[in-house]
Amino acid sequence: MFDTIQYEVTKAGVAIITFLRPKVMNAINVQLGQELYAALKQVENDKTIRAVVITGSGRAFCSGQDLGERITMEEHFNLGDSVRQRYNPIVTKMHNLRIPTIAAVNGAAAGAGFGLALACDLRFAAKGAKFTMAFSKIGLVPDSGSSYFLTRLAGIGKALEWTWTADVLTAETLAEYGVVNRVFEPQELVEETLAFAERLASGPTLAYSLTKQAMYENFQSSLGEALEREARLQGIAGRSHDFREGVRAFIEKRPPKYLGM
Repeated sequence: MFDTIQYEVTKAGVAIITFLRPKVMNAINVQLGQELYAALKQVENDKTIRAVVITGSGRAFCSGQDLGERITMEEHFNLGDSVRQRYNPIVTKMHNLRIPTIAAVNGAAAGAGFGLALACDLRFAAKGAKFTMAFSKIGLVPDSGSSYFLTRLAGIGKALEWTWTADVLTAETLAEYGVVNRVFEPQELVEETLAFAERLASGPTLAYSLTKQAMYENFQSSLGEALEREARLQGIAGRSHDFREGVRAFIEKRPPKYLGM
């Protein structure tokens, strides 16, 4: 179905999306953007999928926008419109998925590629993987949601520093600031990420979805709003099959069989 990405689903219900433009470090062109969005819609519509892993082929995760395709000096060309049409729908779709999303960053993640990794719920990275907010190198501002997610993960001060300087950052450095969750040997990255994703996929994914909603929405809420949201979402979880199954499994001293409902 796709040419610039590979889409597969494991028996455990984990969708794996792999960027397939290794010769250009998986740079994002029109086709890759369209196919990534289509794959995310497929994930959204397939209720058997319970987690998503996004990774790259070759030596890069994603080097960002394919500059050879988009750069033009024509006055009528509007980069803002390009961002609205390409990146905003992708990042919104990723963020709104009800299931856990994990970026397995196997190599360079630059510009919008860094942004796509940030838009995932978790980021696992290979030792030696490099990250850079490359926008300022060509006189641009951060897009693809990076100004939203990076400030929340690392704080405004570090986000500004890393964006203004466009310094190359290691996976280990970003792990110290909580931007990267876990760092693995390169040959172990995909296997370890997939094992973690399958662990989540076997869990109470409805509770995960409600937790994701609470964490993101309560970040900017007052305490009163956060407490009420927690109560409302707990009411939903408390009426679920997974809650009843979890309690029964605990009493019967057996592993629970969650359905995500």
